[in-house]
Amino acid sequence: MVRIVDVAKLAGVSTASVSRVVSGLSGVTEATRARVDAAVKTLGYRPDLAARRLRSRKTDTIGLIVSDIRNPFFTELSRAVEDVAYQNQMRVLLCNTDEDCAREAFYLDMMGDENVSGVILSPTLRLLEHLRPQDYPFPLVLVDRCERDSDADAVVLDNFDAAYRLTGHLIDQGCKRIVFLFGSTGSTGAQRHQGYLAAMSSAGLAPEAEPIAPRSERACEVAGVLLRRDPLPDALVASSGLVLLGIAEAVKLAGVQVPADVAIAGFDDLPWTRLVTPDITVLRQPTYEIGQIAIKLLIDRVASPEQSVRRVVLRGELVVRGSTQRQVT
Repeated sequence: MVRIVDVAKLAGVSTASVSRVVSGLSGVTEATRARVDAAVKTLGYRPDLAARRLRSRKTDTIGLIVSDIRNPFFTELSRAVEDVAYQNQMRVLLCNTDEDCAREAFYLDMMGDENVSGVILSPTLRLLEHLRPQDYPFPLVLVDRCERDSDADAVVLDNFDAAYRLTGHLIDQGCKRIVFLFGSTGSTGAQRHQGYLAAMSSAGLAPEAEPIAPRSERACEVAGVLLRRDPLPDALVASSGLVLLGIAEAVKLAGVQVPADVAIAGFDDLPWTRLVTPDITVLRQPTYEIGQIAIKLLIDRVASPEQSVRRVVLRGELVVRGSTQRQVT
């Protein structure tokens, strides 16, 4: 194995100079840097990153803890985080909690053991209710889920506004009985439920909402029951992409026509929503941007721990398609 002393010997410099060059530090001349770089390339030298982390008590690793990796929202968010991490020569340690508080606690403890520089977290509802960022040995940035009084950096969608506009679109199409299926395990579903309720109230319509586990299988079951009733709802609305997928499956199994019999809409502009017939109206989230901003906030927090808490709220885009193009009398 090539050692730092071998690089120093070939370059004709001290091991301290080699260390400064491979660490990207100043304090060496350009001529010395060029000789070290050439020696590193010739010998194929790779610095011992593990030893460096032990000496400095700092790491080039961040944690990303998501609540459900099967949710395409978190897949896209993870991609954004990894892209920015790569650009900054950092590594990402990805963990999936499956909305399980015990797993979440285990992974947070593990992040401390790994001495990560910081963690991007989509917390369970239970953790969010009593979250104290100062209790952790690393900075936290919350994504997707955050209460208004949180004292952690956060990047979220304006969930109330998004659900209000999506529901309002259906009301404008003449829908009166609009059933909202929303995830019961996180603050995001609850905030979108509030936006739905406000839109229904503004229109003088009676709300009908079903809190469910945010799984496509469960959404399919609940939507299937609704689609066997007479009369049918005017519209079914989903609080997430997985719930929307379950609704679409239920519609297919029930043999009802969209939008003639029932309109459907939901959150997340996933590829399949554009491929079915008719294509589905969605509230598009800036998911990749959420991930990018989250890791940039974390990098800034690591560099300046004393700066004030920042909360970035983004606005979704209503994308109207064929699944809601109806006029109910």
